[in-house]
Order: sequence, then structure tokens, then C-alpha cells
Amino acid sequence: MNVPTISMGSICAMAKRELPKHVYKQRNGIYFQRRGWPSQKFQSEFGTPEFWQEYAGILSLKDRPNRVIARNFGALIDSYRKSPRYRNLKPRTGLDYDKHLDFFCEIMGAASPAKMQRKDVIRLRDANADKAYFANYSLRVLRVLMEHCVDLGWRETNPVRGVPELKTVKKEREPWPRDLLQSYRTACDLGTRERLVMELCVGTGQRIADVLAMRWSDIQDGGFVVRQSKTGKQLWVPILPELQSALDAASRHSVFILTNEQGTNRWSYRGASAAVRKVRQRIGALDYDIHSWRYNAACELVEVGCSDDLVASVTGQSPAMVLHYTKKVRQKVRAIEAQQKRSDKNRS
Repeated sequence: MNVPTISMGSICAMAKRELPKHVYKQRNGIYFQRRGWPSQKFQSEFGTPEFWQEYAGILSLKDRPNRVIARNFGALIDSYRKSPRYRNLKPRTGLDYDKHLDFFCEIMGAASPAKMQRKDVIRLRDANADKAYFANYSLRVLRVLMEHCVDLGWRETNPVRGVPELKTVKKEREPWPRDLLQSYRTACDLGTRERLVMELCVGTGQRIADVLAMRWSDIQDGGFVVRQSKTGKQLWVPILPELQSALDAASRHSVFILTNEQGTNRWSYRGASAAVRKVRQRIGALDYDIHSWRYNAACELVEVGCSDDLVASVTGQSPAMVLHYTKKVRQKVRAIEAQQKRSDKNRS
């Protein structure tokens, strides 16, 4: 009996014939690819009812493009900004990503991401070696962007994977020294946004994103009701006298406590950061930033003898983060206590 031989080409052809029109199998999944249409990766397994529903949905789109979409970095970035990956970013993270996405668009918007190689990624990283934080963050954003490129079917591998970040000596963030905090208060009168944002950060111990989102209606029973955007935790934080003075001096022409110049919406992170930086530069406090004020809150609580649980009841931090934020001041407090015991013993 003669058994007919089947070539690999025939097998591939048979496999392709199982797929519907304009559907192709690639190493990392199944894609809809048609001239003049955007490439789309199927989320459902081939042959399932969900797959056919996806396929029908693609074919029924009314806003189909009439021309081939250019597969350059500009188009890739536009596509990424419309994707769930980008939309699900926290607001603060989205702002950080935007800086780097705009940077990529400016320097290589017309270039093809399909042609990017590992050596190009390394060259881009090393070109910003004098700004190590920027270079490393760019690498992280580019890695995510190129993963989206793979998902679109524009290329099969991510050239950024495995490229190491630049080694840096990480500087530990510290709370503002008391004299600099007082200098800040002296430089910013009550009634100014710069003073108010500082008192809110130090007084409540919250992240800047949550402080900028605070509304007058969040003040209840002498404290702030806060739902942290990063953790989802809900807290009630009593208002300290210093913060109350700043709130009393603030104008109330918006639902938000901190507003933009026009008073029509809340103050943006970019605007607040720029305004605070001017004050920091003026008083010689560039080594201490907005986030350091959260350290001030945690450290002040430890200094007055609060347990980790009490600190967390204000800041909303995990036990590990309470330890991280307060490790230096904690050592100092314990050293004072230890030396006091030693002194007491010597006197007895």
C-alpha cells in the first residue's frame, strides 16, 4: 500500500486554511491582519465562541481606516495611549510615562519600531548616562512600549528585555530638617498655595497625588477623610493646628482645596512641583522634595513615641514602609533612650 507523503508546506497550508480570512498565526498568538486595517491580537482561543465573537466584531467596525497605518514610533505611541495598559496606569505614573513617551516621539517618531535592535536600546540608554534616573526610567517605559509593539504583531520580540539599567548610587530620601522646614514657612506666607500644599503634606502624611485631590467636603469631624489612590485605603486624619491655620487662610472658590491659577480645577502635579521647586531653590533645599514631607510626618510621629500601628493609622503605610521611612530617626530615638539608661545607671 502506497502512503502519500505530506510536506511541511502542505501542513502549514492546511493549518492556514483552518483560520478565517485575514487571520494569521504568529509565535506569540493569533492576529487579524488586513491591508489598510490596524493589526489586532485575538484575546480568545481560536475556535471558541468568544474568538468568533471577536472576529465578527472586528469585521463590523464602522470606523475602519481607508489607508495603511504607518508603523512608526509615533503610531505605536498613539496606539499605546489608547490601550488598557496605559489607561490603567495611576494618574501620577501616567504623567511620568508621558514625559518619556513625548521624548521618544520627538527623537524617533518617524522611525520603525520593527527595526529597533538591542544595540539601539543600549545606545539610547547610554546617551543619557549623565542623567541616570532619566535613562533608567526611559528604559522601563520603552520596555512596556515595545511589549505593546509585540502584542500588535508589529514584531516578534522585545529588544528591551534583558537590557540592564545603569548602576547608580541610590541616595536615601530623608525628611526635611526642622530649620529648612521653618525657612520654607518663612518664605511662603499663609494664604499661598505653596504654603498650603506643604502644610497638607506634612500635616496629613499623605502622598502628593492624594493631597492634590483633596476637596473641602473631605473635611469631616475635624479631620480629613482620605481614600488613598495607590492602596485604596480609607483613612480619617485629624487636622493639626498648623494645618488648620493654613486652611483658614485659604480661599474657597473651588471644590478642590488646591487649585490651578484660574481656580477652575485642581492644581496639577506638574504645576505644584514647579512652584515648590522655586521655593526649594530659593531657600537652599533642593536636596529635599515634596515626597520628603511624607517622611516628616512619619518621623515626627515616631519621635513623639508613636508605635508603628499609630504611625500607620495616619500615613496608611504598611509596617514595612513605616520601618523604611523612619529607620534613621528610629535609631536616633532608641540611641537617646539607651544612653539615658546608661547615664541613669552611672548616677545610681
